[in-house]
Amino acid sequence: MLFLQLLRYQVVLCSGVSVSLCLGFERLEHATTSHGLKLGFISLDCGGKHASIDRNGLQWIPDDSFISGGFVASISVTGETRKHYQTVRYFPADERKYCYTLHVKERTRYLVRATFLYGNFDKSSTYPTFDISLGATYWSTVAISDIDIPKIKELILLAQSSSISVCLSNASTGTPFISTLELRQFNGSMYYTDFETQFFLHVSARINFGASNNDSIRYPDDPYDRIWESDADKRANFLVDVASGTTKIQTNRSIDTARDEYPPEKVMQTAVVGERGLLSYRTDLDGFPGYGWAFSYFAEIEDLGPREARKFKLNLPNVPDYNNLTINVQENAQGSYKLYEPGYANVSLPFVVSFAFVKKRDSSRGPILNALEVNKYVTINFGTQDAAALSSLIALYPSADWALEGGDPCLPVPWTWVRCSSDGQPRVTAILLSGKNLSGQIPLEILNLTALTDLLLDHNSLNGPIPDFSALIKLQRLHLEDNQLKGSLPVSLADLPDLKELYVQNNSLSGSVSHQILDKSLILNYSGNANLIIKGSGRNHVAIIASTIGAFSLLSAVAITVFYVCFWRHSTKEATEKSDTMEIQTATSHISVSEESEDVLKDITIEMTHCFTLAELEVATEGFKKKIGSGGFGPVYYGTTKDGKEVAVKVLSSDSQQGKREFLNEVALMSRIHHRNLVALLGYCQDQGKNILVYEYMHNGTLREHLHGSVSREHPLDWISRLELAEDAAKGIEYLHTGCNPSIIHRDLKSSNILLDNEMRAKVSDFGLSRLAANGTSHISSIVRGTVGYLDPEYYVSQQLTEKSDVYSFGVVLLEMLSGQEAISNESFGVEFRNIVQWARFHIDKGDIQRLIDPALGTNFNIQSVWKIAEKAMLCVQPYGKLRPTMSDVVKEIQEAINIEKEPESSDEEHFDMMSRHSRHSSLISNTLDSIVSDPSLSLDDSIILPSAR
Repeated sequence: MLFLQLLRYQVVLCSGVSVSLCLGFERLEHATTSHGLKLGFISLDCGGKHASIDRNGLQWIPDDSFISGGFVASISVTGETRKHYQTVRYFPADERKYCYTLHVKERTRYLVRATFLYGNFDKSSTYPTFDISLGATYWSTVAISDIDIPKIKELILLAQSSSISVCLSNASTGTPFISTLELRQFNGSMYYTDFETQFFLHVSARINFGASNNDSIRYPDDPYDRIWESDADKRANFLVDVASGTTKIQTNRSIDTARDEYPPEKVMQTAVVGERGLLSYRTDLDGFPGYGWAFSYFAEIEDLGPREARKFKLNLPNVPDYNNLTINVQENAQGSYKLYEPGYANVSLPFVVSFAFVKKRDSSRGPILNALEVNKYVTINFGTQDAAALSSLIALYPSADWALEGGDPCLPVPWTWVRCSSDGQPRVTAILLSGKNLSGQIPLEILNLTALTDLLLDHNSLNGPIPDFSALIKLQRLHLEDNQLKGSLPVSLADLPDLKELYVQNNSLSGSVSHQILDKSLILNYSGNANLIIKGSGRNHVAIIASTIGAFSLLSAVAITVFYVCFWRHSTKEATEKSDTMEIQTATSHISVSEESEDVLKDITIEMTHCFTLAELEVATEGFKKKIGSGGFGPVYYGTTKDGKEVAVKVLSSDSQQGKREFLNEVALMSRIHHRNLVALLGYCQDQGKNILVYEYMHNGTLREHLHGSVSREHPLDWISRLELAEDAAKGIEYLHTGCNPSIIHRDLKSSNILLDNEMRAKVSDFGLSRLAANGTSHISSIVRGTVGYLDPEYYVSQQLTEKSDVYSFGVVLLEMLSGQEAISNESFGVEFRNIVQWARFHIDKGDIQRLIDPALGTNFNIQSVWKIAEKAMLCVQPYGKLRPTMSDVVKEIQEAINIEKEPESSDEEHFDMMSRHSRHSSLISNTLDSIVSDPSLSLDDSIILPSAR
């Protein structure tokens, strides 16, 4: 209570989200209390139970008033004694997001910082990978790589409203968790940019050069609690390629830093100097490639003689357009011990950046560097167009669990009871509030959701009349059954042109059903309304009128989906209770599986796939006796059907990373596509709670086993075999992209999802995560799914899925085939490179193709075909999708490589020429980079901003 009084916190009801602690800005934002506590700061100890003060004088408070949901775990990390790192709050690895709500002051800039100290709290052998977002805007993917080192994510923003939401959601593996969440208010125009209403700033680097130890500098030395990391930190790839002759210097004299946004004095009192005329570094930039904000900070902290000068020039080897910055610290800063900070407000940078400061000929001293700051522009997603209407809706139910999910209703993933369109600014298309204990009248706020196609309010305690839904012009399914509704059935329902299902049974409706509704081609159930009759008849009626039926949710209309055959076989009683007079068209069903729901897919006609019973599969597999593999779906068993066909039986396990949605997706897609390079789906089973897929049996396992496993050591694939397998797989993906309408994006292409039959032909498998491309759009907005190491970085950042995302993954597979290395391997790549793409790019840029070639290949290959595949693979893994080839281009290049292998061997002179193609490849990469830099569609501005000091 003392802390609350000191900081003048006020407990308020935060509209539509949760009860949160909201800062009262009753004093100057950057004043401190008599206890040294900073106003304008919020420091949440996630999972903590009591307030505490850390060694820097910052107050930490429990987080439970800022979030709904989650679990708490205690951790113990050797050497970590700070109280706010003794607990974590973690969340289920499910399909929803979990959001903190922080109240802020509009039109004010803030730093938001989240930290993640794993500590193996879940005793798992798999490091977690999950997403963090700010409201509707994807912020970053948190990929834990160390048990006892905190992962830090920071974002700078201009608050556009009175609150912000920081949300965690499942991305790939493991359990989302968080250790601390901090909000730091900035002063005045700190970090102002011309783009701040369209972009956040993701903090990628903030470095204190010349530091005497590994300790970071932060509050109270930095009054805004920015963390200035020490350049003495020896983390892998933090700062490497340091030039010889680099020395550290420091001073105790005061430094004139002048402005709030500049580094604090303690940072500027240290520096590095290139005694031999050069300062050079290479480092990873979190979140890049992309456009960013980059500034360096200089102060002359040595006393120069009257004829001495320190002049040097910036050199960015990979970005030559920015190499025109010349620095004379004393002259630019107008004296010694004063800060000067040149930089770029809009600069294109790669993920791994090399930079150097080079002494000029007329300089008597080597270059100096005190500090560096780099932030990446993150495009703000302004979120769901219907957010205001939904906010008004949930404000009616402030204590309901479903109303406390927080964040944007649709992005990055929708609320559990909401379905949304796939637009950049989505619309709400479904409200699923069945059985949510709703009472009172049907909320009129729903009438503002004009993009709704599905409205499910059944099995509640709603009363009063049915409102006029004529504003919901796209409504297709309206379920109001099992409530306490009164009054008549509005004739205006007949005016909804797309309405296909109307369920109002078991209410207290009265009057007559109009002929306009009865004449409409729809499914109508109005039984259980004692006083509701058909006009002109004195008898009560149950009427269900069937036309060609669009797909409805799996829960309420299984009988009319692709699975109706099995459903009728095992659930006849339940179907009979629906109606005595149901007609079903059995020739064709229309299905579609969306990313966000388990709704059966619409607008795609499929051929009915064979439906096995569980008993049939138990006989075929001899009681699921022979396990031949396992994956994200579950275990796979060998079997033989009664007609002698060998099959692979995939059983969805209860703890599977995939679920019924992926099961439905795979059946839906594989039922309609047939190609020699796609593994054939022979049938499925939904029986006794089991979800099973039956595929053709692939005798020779996965491509991964032949490249990396024991099979590769005993019977290594030669180069021509690898090329032929690459051609097979590429043709399979090419068919998905060009032979299907709409096209299909695999989304989880990897070497373990490429299977080999008894003739050693490759076929692509595992379509549980695949998506249908939307006709007429350039991408699908989608939460990131896939496998680390194969994921398209552009999709990772933007959540915009395209066919080029598959191309990136296939590029990784080509690199695996070429090198025999796995996509991610600490043993093979060491601490210098994170994955096969970085490793391969480094060696190919140097022209060292031999370092990439799998030793198992020996010398039985033509170097021309190897270079052709290497170059095509590097184009496939370009950071921007628009720069990658199509799968058709990839197929042609592989076929050309195969032709080269089948031609007579080239002369030694030609062989030497191919080994010397580094200059050609470097030119190719350089031209690619130039096209990125010069492309205005990728830039924040139509031109490159010239270097400037703020």
